[in-house]
Amino acid sequence: MTSPPPPVPAPPTTLRVVIADDNPVVRAGLTALLTGHPGITVVAEAADGQSACAAADRHRPDVILLDVRMPGVDGLTALPHLVRVAPVLMLTYSGESETVREALRRGAGGYLVHGEFTADQLITAVRDTGAGRTHFSPTAAGAVLQQLRSANAYGDAVAHPPYSTVYSAVSQASSPRSLENLSRMQSDVGQSSGGRAGFRLSAREAEIMDLIASGMTNQQIAGACFISEKTVKNHINRIFAKLHSASRAEASAKWLGNWSDPR
Repeated sequence: MTSPPPPVPAPPTTLRVVIADDNPVVRAGLTALLTGHPGITVVAEAADGQSACAAADRHRPDVILLDVRMPGVDGLTALPHLVRVAPVLMLTYSGESETVREALRRGAGGYLVHGEFTADQLITAVRDTGAGRTHFSPTAAGAVLQQLRSANAYGDAVAHPPYSTVYSAVSQASSPRSLENLSRMQSDVGQSSGGRAGFRLSAREAEIMDLIASGMTNQQIAGACFISEKTVKNHINRIFAKLHSASRAEASAKWLGNWSDPR
């Protein structure tokens, strides 16, 4: 009796990408890079925001790579429409803090600044964006952290609208439950700047602690900092030891100056 033939494996899913950039050399380079990797295909290119919206509506891609400065309709203007079609990864030379925060506020799923990532990191970021995971290059991550720190130093979100702007931006990359927990801890963040020096965190640990307090998961922090999840876990273990905390919620409350030790 012959055994049945083995099942035929399903073909791998191909990630379909639209590239929007007004520089034809950049578009050609990105198309060549992405299509050279299995499982990724560029279905359309666009030179401005209007063409990007038309291409997205026509091809229904899995990921959109979007420049900021383009003639006519720019990237930020097109962004609210594009994010309703597919996850958008900003890929641009524009690294200004306000631009980064505005892109995130309008729904961008990540932000990479040219010159701050390798080809392999870009491929990973594109695939992760399609899977709903977030990536920031150092300049973009710095813009978010700067706003979080400034907001924590100034006071509550109602009195200082810039905090609510960046909080909304970070929420694009954070779980609703984490953000709900964080929002409950932030009724009095004005105390947050006083005691941080006493925690003796390194610069990298402080950066990661800010991202933890924003509600990001280990995976999202790894993407934002371009480090492995194992490295993130090692940093968090050291952070928890220095903050004498047993959970992310407790560490965040202490870091934000909203913790009263019952002992």
